[in-house]
Amino acid sequence: MSRAVFPGTFDPPTVGHLDIVTRAAAAFDEVIVAAGVNQSKNRLFSPDERVEMLTELAAPFGNVRIGTFEGLLVDYCRAEDAGVIVKGLRSAADYDYELQMAQLNRAMTGVDTVFLPTRAENAFISSSWVKEIARLGGDVSSFVTPAVHSRLLKKL
Repeated sequence: MSRAVFPGTFDPPTVGHLDIVTRAAAAFDEVIVAAGVNQSKNRLFSPDERVEMLTELAAPFGNVRIGTFEGLLVDYCRAEDAGVIVKGLRSAADYDYELQMAQLNRAMTGVDTVFLPTRAENAFISSSWVKEIARLGGDVSSFVTPAVHSRLLKKL
Protein backbone atom coordinates (compact mmCIF):
# COMPACT_ATOMS: atom_id res chain seq x y z
CA MET A 1 0.00 0.00 0.00
CA SER A 2 1.37 3.40 -0.92
CA ARG A 3 0.89 5.96 1.82
CA ALA A 4 1.85 9.61 1.44
CA VAL A 5 1.87 12.59 3.76
CA PHE A 6 0.91 16.05 2.52
CA PRO A 7 2.21 18.39 5.25
CA GLY A 8 1.54 22.08 5.79
CA THR A 9 0.31 24.67 8.19
CA PHE A 10 -2.99 25.08 6.30
CA ASP A 11 -3.73 28.39 8.04
CA PRO A 12 -6.20 28.47 6.32
CA PRO A 13 -6.50 25.71 3.71
CA THR A 14 -6.86 27.13 0.19
CA VAL A 15 -8.16 25.88 -3.14
CA GLY A 16 -4.51 25.31 -4.03
CA HIS A 17 -4.26 22.87 -1.13
CA LEU A 18 -7.48 21.20 -2.28
CA ASP A 19 -6.01 20.74 -5.76
CA ILE A 20 -2.93 19.01 -4.34
CA VAL A 21 -5.10 16.79 -2.10
CA THR A 22 -7.26 15.84 -5.09
CA ARG A 23 -4.27 14.91 -7.23
CA ALA A 24 -2.42 13.11 -4.43
CA ALA A 25 -5.56 11.10 -3.60
CA ALA A 26 -5.61 9.88 -7.21
CA ALA A 27 -1.92 8.91 -7.10
CA PHE A 28 -1.64 7.12 -3.74
CA ASP A 29 -3.61 4.46 -1.90
CA GLU A 30 -3.77 6.68 1.18
CA VAL A 31 -2.96 10.33 1.80
CA ILE A 32 -2.54 11.85 5.23
CA VAL A 33 -3.00 15.61 5.21
CA ALA A 34 -0.88 16.58 8.20
CA ALA A 35 -1.21 19.97 9.81
CA GLY A 36 1.96 21.08 11.54
CA VAL A 37 1.44 22.06 15.15
CA ASN A 38 4.06 24.36 16.60
CA GLN A 39 2.91 26.01 19.80
CA SER A 40 5.53 28.75 19.47
CA LYS A 41 4.09 29.90 16.13
CA ASN A 42 1.23 32.35 16.13
CA ARG A 43 -1.45 31.07 13.76
CA LEU A 44 -4.81 32.62 12.97
CA PHE A 45 -6.56 29.27 13.41
CA SER A 46 -5.95 26.83 16.25
CA PRO A 47 -4.79 23.30 15.48
CA ASP A 48 -8.33 22.01 16.16
CA GLU A 49 -9.86 24.59 13.80
CA ARG A 50 -7.39 23.69 11.05
CA VAL A 51 -8.15 19.99 11.52
CA GLU A 52 -11.89 20.73 11.29
CA MET A 53 -11.42 22.70 8.05
CA LEU A 54 -9.17 20.00 6.58
CA THR A 55 -11.66 17.29 7.58
CA GLU A 56 -14.38 19.15 5.65
CA LEU A 57 -12.01 19.58 2.70
CA ALA A 58 -11.10 15.86 2.66
CA ALA A 59 -14.64 14.55 3.14
CA PRO A 60 -15.17 13.63 -0.55
CA PHE A 61 -12.07 11.43 -0.60
CA GLY A 62 -12.31 7.95 0.86
CA ASN A 63 -8.53 7.54 0.99
CA VAL A 64 -7.62 10.84 2.67
CA ARG A 65 -7.37 11.32 6.41
CA ILE A 66 -6.25 14.22 8.54
CA GLY A 67 -3.48 14.23 11.11
CA THR A 68 -1.29 16.62 13.03
CA PHE A 69 2.38 16.52 13.77
CA GLU A 70 4.88 18.37 15.90
CA GLY A 71 8.60 18.06 15.45
CA LEU A 72 10.31 16.49 12.47
CA LEU A 73 8.09 15.60 9.55
CA VAL A 74 10.19 12.52 8.78
CA ASP A 75 9.54 11.19 12.30
CA TYR A 76 5.82 11.58 11.65
CA CYS A 77 6.19 9.79 8.30
CA ARG A 78 8.03 6.94 10.00
CA ALA A 79 5.35 6.68 12.71
CA GLU A 80 2.63 6.58 10.04
CA ASP A 81 4.58 4.15 7.83
CA ALA A 82 4.45 6.67 4.97
CA GLY A 83 7.24 6.41 2.43
CA VAL A 84 6.42 9.58 0.51
CA ILE A 85 5.99 13.27 1.26
CA VAL A 86 3.85 15.25 -1.18
CA LYS A 87 4.69 18.90 -1.75
CA GLY A 88 2.91 21.37 -3.99
CA LEU A 89 5.12 23.78 -5.92
CA ARG A 90 3.97 27.22 -7.02
CA SER A 91 7.23 28.60 -8.40
CA ALA A 92 10.93 28.03 -8.93
CA ALA A 93 11.55 29.60 -5.53
CA ASP A 94 9.39 26.89 -3.93
CA TYR A 95 11.36 24.26 -5.84
CA ASP A 96 14.75 25.59 -4.71
CA TYR A 97 13.68 25.50 -1.07
CA GLU A 98 11.74 22.23 -1.21
CA LEU A 99 14.45 20.36 -3.14
CA GLN A 100 16.94 20.89 -0.34
CA MET A 101 14.40 19.73 2.23
CA ALA A 102 13.58 16.68 0.11
CA GLN A 103 17.25 15.75 -0.19
CA LEU A 104 17.77 16.20 3.54
CA ASN A 105 14.69 14.13 4.40
CA ARG A 106 15.83 11.37 2.03
CA ALA A 107 19.34 11.35 3.51
CA MET A 108 17.99 11.23 7.08
CA THR A 109 15.35 8.55 6.72
CA GLY A 110 14.90 7.35 3.15
CA VAL A 111 11.54 9.10 2.83
CA ASP A 112 11.12 10.40 -0.72
CA THR A 113 9.35 13.57 -1.79
CA VAL A 114 7.03 13.90 -4.77
CA PHE A 115 6.51 17.39 -6.16
CA LEU A 116 3.17 18.32 -7.69
CA PRO A 117 3.28 21.59 -9.59
CA THR A 118 0.30 23.74 -8.86
CA ARG A 119 -2.24 24.52 -11.52
CA ALA A 120 -1.52 27.88 -13.14
CA GLU A 121 -4.70 29.42 -11.76
CA ASN A 122 -3.55 28.64 -8.20
CA ALA A 123 0.11 29.60 -8.53
CA PHE A 124 -0.27 32.91 -6.69
CA ILE A 125 -2.47 31.65 -3.85
CA SER A 126 -0.93 31.28 -0.41
CA SER A 127 -2.49 31.12 3.03
CA SER A 128 -0.45 34.16 4.07
CA TRP A 129 -1.74 36.25 1.18
CA VAL A 130 -5.31 35.07 1.75
CA LYS A 131 -5.15 36.20 5.38
CA GLU A 132 -3.56 39.54 4.50
CA ILE A 133 -6.09 40.33 1.77
CA ALA A 134 -9.00 39.30 4.01
CA ARG A 135 -7.67 41.42 6.90
CA LEU A 136 -7.65 44.42 4.57
CA GLY A 137 -11.23 43.79 3.46
CA GLY A 138 -10.48 42.18 0.11
CA ASP A 139 -12.54 39.40 -1.42
CA VAL A 140 -10.81 36.03 -1.04
CA SER A 141 -13.85 33.86 -1.75
CA SER A 142 -12.32 32.42 -4.93
CA PHE A 143 -9.15 31.37 -3.09
CA VAL A 144 -10.78 29.22 -0.40
CA THR A 145 -13.78 26.89 -0.14
CA PRO A 146 -17.08 28.42 1.02
CA ALA A 147 -16.75 26.73 4.44
CA VAL A 148 -13.24 28.10 4.95
CA HIS A 149 -14.34 31.53 3.71
CA SER A 150 -17.11 31.63 6.31
CA ARG A 151 -14.72 30.68 9.10
CA LEU A 152 -12.15 33.22 7.92
CA LEU A 153 -14.68 36.05 7.91
CA LYS A 154 -15.87 35.12 11.41
CA LYS A 155 -12.28 34.95 12.67
CA LEU A 156 -11.37 38.38 11.31
